[in-house]
Amino acid sequence: MIDEAAIEAAIGALEEPELGRPVGQLGMIRSVDVTRRGRVEVQVAMPVPGYAMAGSIARQIEVAASSVGGVTSVDVTFVEMDDGDRTHMMRELRPERGMTFARPGSPTRVVTIASGKGGVGKSSVTANLAVALALQGHSVGVIDADVWGFSIPKMLGADRPPTVIDETIIAPQVHGVKVISMDYFVRPDQAVIWRGPMLHKALEQFLSDVFWDDPDFLLIDMPPGTGDVAISVSQFVPRAQVVVVTTPQPTAQRVAKRAALMAEKVSQEVMGVVENMSWFTGDDGTRYALFGEGGGAALADELGVPLLARIPFLSAMRAGADEGQPLMSVAPDSEAALAFDELARGVVATRPRVRTHPELVIK
Repeated sequence: MIDEAAIEAAIGALEEPELGRPVGQLGMIRSVDVTRRGRVEVQVAMPVPGYAMAGSIARQIEVAASSVGGVTSVDVTFVEMDDGDRTHMMRELRPERGMTFARPGSPTRVVTIASGKGGVGKSSVTANLAVALALQGHSVGVIDADVWGFSIPKMLGADRPPTVIDETIIAPQVHGVKVISMDYFVRPDQAVIWRGPMLHKALEQFLSDVFWDDPDFLLIDMPPGTGDVAISVSQFVPRAQVVVVTTPQPTAQRVAKRAALMAEKVSQEVMGVVENMSWFTGDDGTRYALFGEGGGAALADELGVPLLARIPFLSAMRAGADEGQPLMSVAPDSEAALAFDELARGVVATRPRVRTHPELVIK
């Protein structure tokens, strides 16, 4: 006799890859039938037609059911949830909707990655920092807020578009990182020609309409400079911490300072400075300062914050960004990956400051 209850328990405990809950809890398992000669038939309810996770879930079910004694074959079929099922599932997942990151007591630390100018490798820092945090056991989300120069999905290899379930956007997850970006909503031959109100609305949707599931960290890859997006972020998530990225050259350092001054202006905390492209190590082991020296340390001293990391220039980092293979996953023992690991530990350790208001007195 095949233990049908054991099969149901094994299947029901499987985690849906992007929603992060057991499929049994989500109401996705409609029936489990044991037929003749050890054949098991499982019917699964998909939230939407053409559900991207269907193949992955089917394979997990086949493995789990086959592990029960006496099972000889597993047949998985799919049906579609109706509107009521979808609404119920999402209400269970998101009892509170809206911009939960801005609410007191949110478990998520929001960290913006900013720079005064483009070309300093800010997005590469964001992508690899996100993977480094995930490898250290943290849940991580990334918003690609550079609406004109979006690049994070390509750098992470997130080539699957988001799914929309009951007006909630389910962000794709890759390398343990959830990511949302304008890249998913703009055709390759289309330019983003937006002004302030549209940028504000897009960012609001990324923060409030995506199922982030209260990650430990939400990284926001900012566009260069101190324009509309930076202002909107300061309004939506005023308690966000800021990491400023620069290169060693003094010119980049001077421009990067403006991003820090912007944070100070809106009462956001500058966590520290990252110096990217700090050096290149030749085959002879010699370090070559291709972009000068000292800019990151000078900026950190000027701002009175720590220099969190110095990231060396590595061709594998560029190649990984082009191929959707973050350095942290393809070259984890490289000197640049070790620097990102150090950066992630520094970000985790630098807790947000406790804000006090001495003008308020309880009598």
